[in-house]
Amino acid sequence: MTRAATSHGAASGAARRRFAAGVAAFALLVIFAGAQVKSHQAGLAVPDWPLSYGQWMPPMVGNIFHEHGHRIVAATVGLLTVALAAWTAVAEVRRGVRALAWWAVAVVIAQGLLGGLTVRQLLPPQLSITHAVLAQTFFVLVCTLAFACSREGAAPAAKAPAPAAGAAARAAGLAAGALWVQLVLGAVMRHNEAGLAVPYFPLDAAGRAWPVEVDLRVVLHLLHRGFAFCVLPLVLLAAWRAARALPRLRAHAALTGALVLAQVLLGASVIWTAGRSSADNLTPVVAPAWASTHVALGAALLALTWLLFLRVRHVARPARGAAGARAERTAIVAAIALAGALVALIAGGPGAGA
Repeated sequence: MTRAATSHGAASGAARRRFAAGVAAFALLVIFAGAQVKSHQAGLAVPDWPLSYGQWMPPMVGNIFHEHGHRIVAATVGLLTVALAAWTAVAEVRRGVRALAWWAVAVVIAQGLLGGLTVRQLLPPQLSITHAVLAQTFFVLVCTLAFACSREGAAPAAKAPAPAAGAAARAAGLAAGALWVQLVLGAVMRHNEAGLAVPYFPLDAAGRAWPVEVDLRVVLHLLHRGFAFCVLPLVLLAAWRAARALPRLRAHAALTGALVLAQVLLGASVIWTAGRSSADNLTPVVAPAWASTHVALGAALLALTWLLFLRVRHVARPARGAAGARAERTAIVAAIALAGALVALIAGGPGAGA
């Protein structure tokens, strides 16, 4: 291979890495835009789909701005994902990475159809929850693809595991799994209108942590709030172990630790900044910017922790043969199937009959 050809290949690879990172950034923007739709209760501001009031571009006024704007950003991500998959299919030599790119296309198409079905069915909680969780899952999938396209992700696995990296990889994997569960609990809470079921934090005016009256919405809220304090030490432990095992990941680990602390504070701020409904001046309502940022930051934290796992695992595991690769793919498929079963179980839960 000539030096010119090598240089051209390196430039093409760098461009694809940047494009993949851009798609991931747009996917995070879709999550924020979708959270804005829920925070503003704008899900039925445009009651038809795929058109909006029979038009491709309706007047962007009131809550139509949030709902139709979300559709525009989501469609853009879909097109970008197809472009990334086609580029990867042509330029990528690793079969697993090519398959991952087409899986991303399949998931983003399913997500778009699910979003349309959610509107046409008038926002049933089970569909809204699944739509929200699938958005987070797609974002992680695209981040994984971006990592696979990076120099670090494309480098051969280490021939021998780095000392202490195995424990760090397990801690990061556990933290990422816990974060995904926490995001599922958050989606269940939001789409069952339980975000302010306990409208104080940490104590009410009488010094009580537990509400006097407890119903299903209160339970859903406290599950999400309580599990946050299980996730917090898991993420901090994963960040500490990763930084200790691999000093070059200290900045990544420090950002992960800072982000989880910020996320807990932001969750409390959603309670502290709540206002009152203009209809009765009594019902608490979230401040949209705070609530939507909390959702988007949760997605970013999940992706950052997952990427920390991927980076540590790349060093922690020895180079594998074909049999090891097949076993790992089987494990990943099993994990995805288990995650889907969990979503289906939750989606058929409290809000199913609402």
